[in-house]
Amino acid sequence: MEKLYEYSIPELVHLLGERFKDYRMRMQMTQKEMAEHTGLTITTIHKFENGITNNMSLGTFLLLLKGIDQIESLNELLPELPISPYLIKKEKKVQRIRHKKS
Repeated sequence: MEKLYEYSIPELVHLLGERFKDYRMRMQMTQKEMAEHTGLTITTIHKFENGITNNMSLGTFLLLLKGIDQIESLNELLPELPISPYLIKKEKKVQRIRHKKS
C-alpha cells in the first residue's frame, strides 16, 4: 500500500488521473464518450487523466466518480462516524417549582 501522505498535491492529482483513465478504459469508453456521459468537456477529461488540471472543482470530481461508477467510494473516503457521546446535547430535566407556603 502506498503512503499517499508522502505525495505532493500535483503528484496525487496525477495519480488520481491515471487511475481514472484505467477505470474509463476498462469500461471501454473513449474520452468523448465519458465527456458525453458526465456532461464534462473532453478537455477536462484529458487534463485530469494527464494530471495537468488546475483547481478542479469538487463538483467536477464527483461527476468523474459517477462517470466511472465509483461515487460509492466516498463512503470509504469519509465513512460516517458513530454518534459521539460528547456531541449529544444533554437535556436538562425540568425542575419542579416549589411555592412557598403562606
